[in-house]
Amino acid sequence: MKDAIVYAKYLEKCDEVFAKYDGKYLAVNENPEVLEGEYKYSKAVIIEFKNRNDLKHWYYSKEYQEIVKFRLEGAHCDTIIVDGKT
Repeated sequence: MKDAIVYAKYLEKCDEVFAKYDGKYLAVNENPEVLEGEYKYSKAVIIEFKNRNDLKHWYYSKEYQEIVKFRLEGAHCDTIIVDGKT
């Protein structure tokens, strides 16, 4: 965590924006266990959308772009897209 106060601004709005775009939380873990390799984070969040286009519609939306800056400024984080098995 870089700045918990800044990150809190992200948390205030993220669920509302996420729900608006029909995102689904699959896992939120404040203490993930590392079995192999290195994981430099203290939290893991896995989210789901119906498809990649819906995810990008959410991520690049005006509403999300207004708050994602607080996540990026307040926490050390990486974001990746993984396609699920269909």
